Parts: sequence; C-alpha cells; structure tokens
Amino acid sequence: MKNRYIFTILSVLLCYVSIACQSQSDYIYSVRGGADQVLHENEPSRAEKEKRWKEGFAYVTKVIDGDTFWVDNGTESFKVRFIGIDAPETRNSRWKKKGYYASESKKFVQTQTEHQWVRLEFDIQSMDKYKRRLAYIYLEDGTFLNASLVEQGYAVVDTYPPNVKYVEQFIDLQKQARETKQGLWGELPE
Repeated sequence: MKNRYIFTILSVLLCYVSIACQSQSDYIYSVRGGADQVLHENEPSRAEKEKRWKEGFAYVTKVIDGDTFWVDNGTESFKVRFIGIDAPETRNSRWKKKGYYASESKKFVQTQTEHQWVRLEFDIQSMDKYKRRLAYIYLEDGTFLNASLVEQGYAVVDTYPPNVKYVEQFIDLQKQARETKQGLWGELPE
C-alpha cells in the first residue's frame, strides 16, 4: 500500500514537471553560448526558420550594436558581424571606447532588422577570429544594409582583405556622407 502511494505521488509529480517543462520550452530556447533568451511574441516557428534559411534568409533575434546582431536559422543561433563597415561601439571594451553616434546607429539597425528576416551574403572569409559569421546584410525589400549604414553616416568603411567585394561602393558612399554631413559626420553636440 505504501509503495503504491509513493508511486502515485511520484507519477503525478513527474507529469506536473513534464507539463511545466513543455510549456516553458514553447517560450524559451537555449542559444549557443549558454544564454537563455525569451522568444519574441510573434517569432516564427523553428520549421519556418529552417524553411526560410534554405531560401537564404535568417531571422534577427537581437541587435548588439550598429554592425553586429544575432540570427536564428532554425537549427542554430549565431552572431553576425557586418562586412566592410564599423559602427561606433555602444559600450566600452578592452579594445575600444564607446563611440559618438553609437546609440543612433544601434537604434537604426534595430528598427530595420530586429525580429525580422534578412538575407546574408557571405564573401571569401566567412568567420572572424571571434567566431562571428561575416556577412553583407540585405533587408527583405532588397535594401543593402551595410551600404545604407555608410551612406547615412551610421558607420564608416572598415574593410579587411580578402572580404573586399563592395569596398569601392562603400568608399564612395562614405565620401558623400562626409560631404553632406550625414550622421556621425554632422556637427558634434556642444
């Protein structure tokens, strides 16, 4: 009798834990690197992400700054660094200081990409020493985001061989942005 009672209690407890874990897994998933993220309210399913990845698109889950974000392709989440440009840092690090126009740059990228689909175009070198994927970013409407960031003064040209496919275009856009005082090329606040 006592064993049956213990077995019943353990069975009920196991069912409760199983249901709780299942419902929580609908909202939380583990990102490579160990961090947990809460899914966005209208985030596509894993199957949808895998399908769109095969079509060349990834889903942006979090923007780090004006030239780096996280994407999810349905099977893995990974950090992407924009090729050919450098946006101001949003915080101090060991190597760089927080930069002028950093929050504006990050906000622009957030409004264009966060919780949306982007197409990633890779060049010769696909990963940097920090294990970030290197890519040219295109919005669903075809906008070339790397170029747009330089053109509007949210980033500067910063190209490293062998990934130099669009370097001339970026240099021309930066020259125009400087001449017209766009973004970070504008007047400094007093």
